[in-house]
Amino acid sequence: MTGKPNHRKNFLIIGGFLFLIAFVHFSGISQMIRLENATLLRDWVASFGFIGPVVYIFLYIAACLLLLPGFPVTILGALAFGPIWGTVFTSIGSTLGASAAFVTARYAARDMVEHWLGDNDVFRKIDKGVRHQGWRMLMITRMVPLFPFNLQNFAYGLTRIPLPTYMLVSWVCMIPGIAAYSFMAGSVVAGEGDPGRILVYLAIGTVFFVIVSLIPGWIRKHQKGLTHD
Repeated sequence: MTGKPNHRKNFLIIGGFLFLIAFVHFSGISQMIRLENATLLRDWVASFGFIGPVVYIFLYIAACLLLLPGFPVTILGALAFGPIWGTVFTSIGSTLGASAAFVTARYAARDMVEHWLGDNDVFRKIDKGVRHQGWRMLMITRMVPLFPFNLQNFAYGLTRIPLPTYMLVSWVCMIPGIAAYSFMAGSVVAGEGDPGRILVYLAIGTVFFVIVSLIPGWIRKHQKGLTHD
């Protein structure tokens, strides 16, 4: 009796993931989520009209759950919605996607994720960092490219960090990088042939890139030894 509920839950989870994988595969989205196909994805999202932002956000959530690359989807947001709204929709999609993977690992498929990540060196470092430093470990791994983004999302679901803290810290720490890529990639789209406007957006994107490049050094200076065994 004790094993049946777990088997039923695992069956539903696996079925849900298989359905999502099949949908992404047969719809052609998995093949399109590449940097060289960003303009094709932009046209695909635009074909949905006013619900395009919702489709884009769900696309980002699916990318996080299926461990698909997020960078092309971020660029897609900038091309489809411009630098400002691209930043807004991408920050929402990436935060919800990261949270969906977190919740999946913590509540829906914990046994499966534990089996998958149990002996993973990345997970052990993240788990130890959270136990000793709490949300500051999440801040570091979000702003310093130490570990793969999609892997982090599932790994943090197995740690003690609360979901609201995870969502807030992830959202705040991902904004500078999202804004940098969105303003740089979306500058031409938003400029609409106006060189002055394009230069303004490029300058804003450059500022964010500088901020992002300085953050790792600042963190290492103030948090030495945080990610070390």
